[in-house]
Amino acid sequence: MFPSRAKGLLDFCMAVLCLWAAYHHTPAGALVRRGAAWATGTRSTARPLLAYYDGVTGTSLSEPLVAPEVPLARPLTDAEALAWGTHLALKGLDVRARQPVLALATELGVSSTALLDAGEGPAAAKQLHAALEADFPGDEARLTALFAGRVPARYALARVMAEGGVPTLERLAGQLPPGFEGASVGAAQALALATAFGLAWPVDEGARVSSPFGERLHPVLGTRKIHTGVDLSVPTGTSVLAVSAGVVRRASEDAVNGRVLVLDHGRGVTTAYCHNSELVVAVGQRVERGQLIARSGNTGRSTGPHLHYQLELASRPMDPLKFRTALRTAAARSLTP
Repeated sequence: MFPSRAKGLLDFCMAVLCLWAAYHHTPAGALVRRGAAWATGTRSTARPLLAYYDGVTGTSLSEPLVAPEVPLARPLTDAEALAWGTHLALKGLDVRARQPVLALATELGVSSTALLDAGEGPAAAKQLHAALEADFPGDEARLTALFAGRVPARYALARVMAEGGVPTLERLAGQLPPGFEGASVGAAQALALATAFGLAWPVDEGARVSSPFGERLHPVLGTRKIHTGVDLSVPTGTSVLAVSAGVVRRASEDAVNGRVLVLDHGRGVTTAYCHNSELVVAVGQRVERGQLIARSGNTGRSTGPHLHYQLELASRPMDPLKFRTALRTAAARSLTP
């Protein structure tokens, strides 16, 4: 069908495409990328290996996720959490991706400068949501309008409703006109961040934080490593509760995490609970907020009884204390010499 030279070029292009896909979308590629980042001293963008196997919902997003810089004064309402999520997602986007949101803000009389300000941003984002609520009453449709524009969002919403579907962010993103597919990235980040503000705590809030999120000297390996969660010092057998409704994606045991659970809460949000003595739920099971899911312990690579609690947004670990003001204050006190 093809001349031999053209066929050879086509085969070469297909081989390059396959290698690119393997490098970016397989566990083996993730290992290679992490190894290359370690060798060159740079930061890897590879997804965590468990994310390839756990069936976790949500897309791994290229833009960085930004945690709150200003301490929360009190627990947030749903509307405030959505505003905070919108502000933080906007700060994480590059300048070009921000432009549609900032242009819409100017059009609606909301200060585009205030939207990016650490102190004024959440209040400005709340004003923006209020201005759009009449036309887009649903949170996910409104986020689509914010990050894609009102006209593309109306088109997507009409298509979803015509098909009799629920206007979720995923369905709306699939109905956006050509050229607007990338606009759903900011909306997905905002939704994940907003959801994180509403999570409960897996044990009593008075439990001491024995090791916070971030870089630390590993207590077993003796090298500096990123601690991707928080360690909560609780006795073996302490009840571990689901921080929100979700589905059990992993319930297993390994030499590092011990008996570990991973819950998928939707909207790109997952939580993990490690070093348990007992797991009381199974893979695929639906759990409710506050439900007993495990009993804490000292299994796996651990130096004493505790619960390692981990929060991931779009497959990226985030400091769960950043989303809870009372616990952030308590953690600071417990770590003071």
